[in-house]
Amino acid sequence: MKNGPLFFLGIFAAFAFSWAAIVLGANAQLGGLAALYDANENLSFPRRPSGAAAQGEAVYRDLNCASCHTQQVRRPGFGSDQARGWGDRQSVARDYLFRTQVQLGQSRVGPDLANLAARKPTAPDATDLLKLLYTGRGMMPAYRHLFVEPAVIGEPSDRALALTGELKPPAGRQVIPTRRAEALVAYLLSLNGAYEFPEARPAAPMEMEKR
Repeated sequence: MKNGPLFFLGIFAAFAFSWAAIVLGANAQLGGLAALYDANENLSFPRRPSGAAAQGEAVYRDLNCASCHTQQVRRPGFGSDQARGWGDRQSVARDYLFRTQVQLGQSRVGPDLANLAARKPTAPDATDLLKLLYTGRGMMPAYRHLFVEPAVIGEPSDRALALTGELKPPAGRQVIPTRRAEALVAYLLSLNGAYEFPEARPAAPMEMEKR
């Protein structure tokens, strides 16, 4: 082909331009994003997750929870996320500032988790989440490999789950979450998007100029 080198150079230039527009453009917009300091609360938001929550993020990723759960509340008009109680505002880039690998998710087989720790009308606590992980619910499987059933020696452990009925362990046994289960719950309880960042507020509609 007579103009082969020029043709391939054009293809390379097109890919290079596309890459620069997406990667460098996004970095120019968001690369300098920082936590927002609130003088009224004397705190910066978003809050940096604890060490346990950071470990739990790795467990969340290992279990591939993002295949069934998203972490992105859509803006009004693009779904019923807020009506379902998944959040009072849309998610913005600043929400993910301290996430090492953002778990936006692939589909919504289960509910969105972006604002799990502040969900209304009631947010789950650690006990609720540990029981859910052990028992499963609906299409969510049980993750019993995250728990152990040691023998009761003396008094039951204060970490043991209070289970009844068919879920109650055999006599002399107790169900105790592993450190991985507790770290995962710490991560889930760190997902709190209740703070309203300025960029999350809906844009005011523009008034048409009077002629």
